Amino acid sequence: MKLDKKLLFRLPIWVLIGSMLLSAVGCSGKRSSAENTEQWENVAEAAPDYTNTERYEGEPSSFISSVYTAERKLSLTFNGMSDRESMLLLLDELERLHMTATFFLPGLRVAEEPDVAKEILDRGHEVESNTLSRSNLGGMSYSDIFKEVDLGASVMEDKLGTEIQYVRSAFYKVPDDLMLAASHSGLKAVIGQSVTLNDVHLEKELQDQKFLRLQIKRGTIISIDLEKNNRAIEMLPILNDAVSEVGYEWVRIDNLMEAALEKKPLEQIEGYDAAVKNLDDANADYELFYRDLTPGKEISLTFDDWGTDYTVTKILDILDQYEIKATFFLRANGAEHNPSLARAILEEGHEIANHTYSHPVATTLSPESLQEEVVKAHQVITEAIQQQPAMLFRPPTGAIDDNTARVIAATGYRDIAMYDVTVLDWEAGNDADTLTRGVLEQTKGGSVILLHMLDDIHTVEALPTIIEKLSAKGYTFVIMSELMK
Repeated sequence: MKLDKKLLFRLPIWVLIGSMLLSAVGCSGKRSSAENTEQWENVAEAAPDYTNTERYEGEPSSFISSVYTAERKLSLTFNGMSDRESMLLLLDELERLHMTATFFLPGLRVAEEPDVAKEILDRGHEVESNTLSRSNLGGMSYSDIFKEVDLGASVMEDKLGTEIQYVRSAFYKVPDDLMLAASHSGLKAVIGQSVTLNDVHLEKELQDQKFLRLQIKRGTIISIDLEKNNRAIEMLPILNDAVSEVGYEWVRIDNLMEAALEKKPLEQIEGYDAAVKNLDDANADYELFYRDLTPGKEISLTFDDWGTDYTVTKILDILDQYEIKATFFLRANGAEHNPSLARAILEEGHEIANHTYSHPVATTLSPESLQEEVVKAHQVITEAIQQQPAMLFRPPTGAIDDNTARVIAATGYRDIAMYDVTVLDWEAGNDADTLTRGVLEQTKGGSVILLHMLDDIHTVEALPTIIEKLSAKGYTFVIMSELMK
């Protein structure tokens, strides 16, 4: 229901504002002159009456706060529109840093200064809607919300000659009616944010490398409100350095959406129920596998736990450089909060398996709690990677006994995937030389090498040398399920 308002946008902005009021109260408003009366009547004739708009009964638009993607992309977005000089300075800094962004602009500000919005487009950025007036939509009637969405998008399309695809509320709390109104207006989605940054973050959080690395994820949408913050320009080089460090790319929201992968609900994924709670099978059979005892030079590299995109992506790049496939035993609560990274591991051709949900010591848990950890991890990982993981389980810390193994096996995880090479790489005090030396001394044909994908340890530094020296000894690398055949 986009509005055809060719006459409307030839009028000054105060007439546009008047038309909004007119559409809400009818044609009984007081006119200051005969000329104004004629203009108001023309506006009323051109604009639809939103007052009695009925709630849309079709499917609502999606609400998207992050994009599920294995691609190395994320989006920087801005809300609102500050003064002309500040906007141009911001655009200059984005251009200097070769950063691309999406600007969610209010329709009224675009009508006031369309040349600024056009400059944003001319610089290669994306412009979308921040509603008509950035009003708080909470507590509004459906018809008022629809007016904010529909009229806001129509103003922008008329002034800029570009299609508006997305809308974002200026307020963090988003009413359900916004998704209905967006769909009603023909918009593709309501865009939220994964991370909101404010001026205050410049004093502490944005100076903290760990904080930054936690925010930089595939599919992340970062938001900065230009009408509430005056120091956005100062944030840009910090954010850009953090993204460059990981090797990711800034893209516009429309490009990020193009990279989105389908994400089915858990129950629609084959194998989601391959692990179940089953306390009745106290004698479930299991196999503990430490290494392949048959003659040969095949070995497996395995990585446990979870890490940030910074660390995991570096591991993936090293493995890709040497054309090696590994097995990753995921701590599922990490994958739960960053499913795109879990999917990226899979997309690189690696094997994914179960390392519990929250990394407890398995031998210390009751049977009920242990099976909850195993089954929940299976479900979370399945949903994160959109397929059943390898049915291999590795106990955190390697602690296992007969009773514990049977409880795990009763869930469906009968293969307990252990290891025979461990160098305690999870201890930050063990440097790269120590790790390399330990792996080389312990590895033999059929070995399973345990490493970790944790942050702030020396595994990434040691990994290339480990691979090169083991390869020089004639070893070849296979995923663990192949080694266990």
